[in-house]
Amino acid sequence: MQGPGTPSLDQLKTFLTVVETGSFAAAGRKLGRATSAISYAIANLESQLGVALFDRESTRKPVLTEAGNAVLSEACAVNSGIDHLLAKVRGLLSGLEAEVALAVDIMLPTERLVDAMRAFEAEFPTVSLRLHVEALGAVTQLVRDGVATIGISGPLDVRIAEIETSQIGGVELVPVAAPSHPLAQNRINVPGAAREHVQLVLSDRSSLTEGRDFGVIATRSWRMADLSTKHALLLAGIGWGNMPEPMVREDLAAGRLTRLDIPEWRGGAYVFQAIHRTDTPPGPAAAWLIKRFSGQSA
Repeated sequence: MQGPGTPSLDQLKTFLTVVETGSFAAAGRKLGRATSAISYAIANLESQLGVALFDRESTRKPVLTEAGNAVLSEACAVNSGIDHLLAKVRGLLSGLEAEVALAVDIMLPTERLVDAMRAFEAEFPTVSLRLHVEALGAVTQLVRDGVATIGISGPLDVRIAEIETSQIGGVELVPVAAPSHPLAQNRINVPGAAREHVQLVLSDRSSLTEGRDFGVIATRSWRMADLSTKHALLLAGIGWGNMPEPMVREDLAAGRLTRLDIPEWRGGAYVFQAIHRTDTPPGPAAAWLIKRFSGQSA
């Protein structure tokens, strides 16, 4: 048994226009063709597919058959795919990137990341985005190695010649522990008390800042690469540690965590910077994304 033929894009467009406008005559006016040409195109499409798409006998206006409804969803998908393809090619011809690879520091507040991603999707629907979430120097290493186009990095405290940087605000880090933790029992801790308790610390998986610590004062530390795991351990009363204030704001308000008063470290700013390689400046979409992150800090 011979299968259905392959319809042309023009035939599918004609079919969709008839459905959209509700009649062959209206479709002809929209496409600038005679009604007879529209009818002929639909008849050829039905012949190729081997099914009737419209019921022309029981009503004056063409009504989709059951098979026509099934074909309609697939025709819409094909048409949408073609539109997306053409939009992407137009973007490439105008210098727009096909993809942006973004690396962000794990400390970046979720609301800032979501805001940027939502706005990026609306502004550049044809540009694919690859997102990496890393801690400390790993963000810069991804950019330096060319894995990421741009990065939103935390403080590096080292100068890397091939990396351009620009500050885009920051987040406050606060020392916290569960109310049951010994450090949370004292309103004010004496100097040196925090050193005697396990501090939960994010580990750096890069070689750029290996061995450098940010806000680490305890003689004993548990290290992990995941901020969510650190958060869960803090809530469970295991150790104390520094956390981005937005991430623990509700916990502090609800009493699930307590902000610690530690003489050696009462918290501080964790500064973010947008970075990219000097030899590969960001294209239009990546540059727009950096500007969006920068605008958030304002």
